[in-house]
Amino acid sequence: MRNPSPGSSPARPGRPRSAAADAAILAATRDALVELGWSKLTMGDVSARAGVAKTTLYRRWAGKNELVVDAVAELFDALELPDRGSLEADIEYVVLQFAALLRRPEARTALMAVVAESTRDEALRDRIRSAIVDRQKRLVVLGRERAQARGELPYEEDEAVAGHTTDLIFDVIAGTVVHRALVSSEPVDELWVSAFTALLMHGLRGPTPA
Repeated sequence: MRNPSPGSSPARPGRPRSAAADAAILAATRDALVELGWSKLTMGDVSARAGVAKTTLYRRWAGKNELVVDAVAELFDALELPDRGSLEADIEYVVLQFAALLRRPEARTALMAVVAESTRDEALRDRIRSAIVDRQKRLVVLGRERAQARGELPYEEDEAVAGHTTDLIFDVIAGTVVHRALVSSEPVDELWVSAFTALLMHGLRGPTPA
């Protein structure tokens, strides 16, 4: 009998996971959150809505916390950053796309629920960071790489410095848009996005006179 190669995972018994079932479960989770709220939501509610057994849920997720975070993460994974030709245009596009996502009831409810619950649950905060925050930083990395290739931004040789810059950009954009849309409940429209992008691009001093 051959030993598994280094770094490989042993095969799991049973039938393989169904992508369609996973999608139905995550959609059912978001629907249940909108209707019931975090405190009343149960794994039983989700299994009934998705048409799967509770044992199916527990084979995939250890509990409600993990399930809801993944339901939120699936929404955010749909965000994309097509090349709009300039850093400014790229930022405006992704901010408007993000704001449109936050206007969806299932996104608003699910995100607010997991963030509120995470204030009392360190493990949940870690899962939010890995499943949502760290994954969405891909958009910042991609946007910066394009801007550097265009000559709009300088390259950073130090990977640690580049990582800190990525974190800062993500925090500023995501934090501002979430606060504007979900906390202040103010519109994130094209006029606001244009002003926000200009502030991000040029800082409080504004653009340098030609």
